[in-house]
Amino acid sequence: MRNALGLMLASVVTAVVISAVWLFWTPSSPRLALAAPNTVAAPLAERLAAANPSAKPAPAREDVEVTAAIPETPAAPSPQKSTCANPDGLGVARVVVIDTTGGPGFGFEHFKQLDFLTDKEVVLTFDDGPWPGNTPAVLKALADECTKAVFFPIGKHATYHPEILRQVAAAGHTVGAHTWSHANLNSKKMTEQIARDEIEKGYSAVKMALGAAPSPFFRFPELQHGPAAMTYLASRNIAMFSCDLDSFDFRAKNPEQIVNTVMTKLDKQGKGIVLMHDFQKHTAEALPTLLRRLKAGGYKVVQMKAKTPLQTLPEYDEALLKDMKVPVSSARPIGSVVQTVTE
Repeated sequence: MRNALGLMLASVVTAVVISAVWLFWTPSSPRLALAAPNTVAAPLAERLAAANPSAKPAPAREDVEVTAAIPETPAAPSPQKSTCANPDGLGVARVVVIDTTGGPGFGFEHFKQLDFLTDKEVVLTFDDGPWPGNTPAVLKALADECTKAVFFPIGKHATYHPEILRQVAAAGHTVGAHTWSHANLNSKKMTEQIARDEIEKGYSAVKMALGAAPSPFFRFPELQHGPAAMTYLASRNIAMFSCDLDSFDFRAKNPEQIVNTVMTKLDKQGKGIVLMHDFQKHTAEALPTLLRRLKAGGYKVVQMKAKTPLQTLPEYDEALLKDMKVPVSSARPIGSVVQTVTE
């Protein structure tokens, strides 16, 4: 009896153990469902799209397991333009860079090949500076309208007032040259050597005043384009400037006459390189009104810059330094020169 009961109990225990093992390893087991949720492997393109909807599908690769989509590299922020303090300022519509190789010419008064301005575009240019009072006034008028110009200083004037010419460059304007002494390079008495000296010494003077190389832009005094000088400038890869319209500000009796002359010619021609002089007082006085008239008339300013600066000739740099009359050092004791009057 006891043996029969023992066999029965052993059979029950064995059945329970087998059932438990079977339930644990059966796919429908609740334990298995908690331990490993059912998953469906998605193609690579679908998994990328799920992680980053904006990403473009990529070709599927069976040997790559995607765990996360790498976001696209954000585009670099575009450089911000400098803002103008005057929201209604004339400003600068565009900047053009000039490759001066071979000495290109600009201004339809003498050169017809390079017509790069579109309708209602103007280039503002100023000759004969720098000069006290007048040039700073011109710079202020340009700054008030947040616009730029090209300056053609005379070499001698640059040595007289280097601090003013440095203000021109510091304001972001283009600085070329206009000979050493404003000599007529097309005069019958002008030799090729003298013309070359006028050109190179002028550039060396501008460089000395600026403390940096000027732009290879040149305007002939009185717009007298001598053939030999033009050939020389071309050999030096210096761009030559005439103009499309002359303000004749040096003849003007008052500022209003300058404004009327420029606007009348511009309205007729529709665009152009404008010749003025920062040496002239009436020009400085006329400029604020002229710039406002340009804005009101729908005109836009184009600034011209050189691709590369001009390399002045060392012999002219050295000669200019020797010619400059620099005071010799004083032999007097410092006590007789500098005295303290208050502490």
